[in-house]
Amino acid sequence: MKKGINQWCYPEGTPLDRVLEWTKQAGFSTIELNVAKPGEVGLTLDTTVEEAKAIKTQIKAAGLEMDSLSTSLLWQTPLSSGDEKIREQGKRVVRRMLEFAHDLDVSTILVVPGMVTEDVRYDECYERSIAALKELAPLAEEVNVRIGIENVWNRFLLSPLEMAQYIDEVNSTHVGAYFDVGNVLQFGYPEQWIRILGERIFKVHVKDFKTSVGTITGFTNLLAGDVNWQAVMKELQEIGYNGELIAELTPYAYDPAALAYDTSRQMDLLLASQITPYPT
Repeated sequence: MKKGINQWCYPEGTPLDRVLEWTKQAGFSTIELNVAKPGEVGLTLDTTVEEAKAIKTQIKAAGLEMDSLSTSLLWQTPLSSGDEKIREQGKRVVRRMLEFAHDLDVSTILVVPGMVTEDVRYDECYERSIAALKELAPLAEEVNVRIGIENVWNRFLLSPLEMAQYIDEVNSTHVGAYFDVGNVLQFGYPEQWIRILGERIFKVHVKDFKTSVGTITGFTNLLAGDVNWQAVMKELQEIGYNGELIAELTPYAYDPAALAYDTSRQMDLLLASQITPYPT
């Protein structure tokens, strides 16, 4: 498995050259960039093919690889929205990501499939989002880029059995799971999800979570929460996962490069299977 970090681990607005410099110096081999709205740093919906290829050259010159893209834009334009215009905007975001991934030789994009809200029932979220994915899957197959559905705090796909069924219902070799280890802790056990999702898992995000906090402020650095990392790494090995582990954490308030160094060391322990529980 390779060691990677997401652009979100650095403060918003951090120049891309600094992101790449700090990522390389901290010992990562892979960077995951985020497709943002126009005017933000890095890839945006308005980035041209030439600009995207220049970013690819910049990443390579920094001694790094990139094999996945993420975005937060689908929180504003969910594929499950009751407004058809908003759903179309969401599909445009996914299509743009697929195009970027093709241009950048990136294998996988992260997609938040939808959100259950007071105005969007669970069954409506399921039906609308899966219809959108079935519509988008042929393009993913055409450009040979995989869509990884992420498990997030969206009140949706709350069990691994349901997520597996959802992915299977799309019925495309290019639609699978982008599994986030820390996101599961509030309502399950990541090692169980890994075993059940199995080869459906395309990519993995890592962060930790303190269940005693139970809110979004419970997300914390690797090895500082309640994830059973021994079990998680064992199950990833059991299913034959050999892709990237991508850290996705909240930036430090001070010394933004320090998070990369701390996380790199923690991930070295994960990858070397040297995690030992604190004696009780």
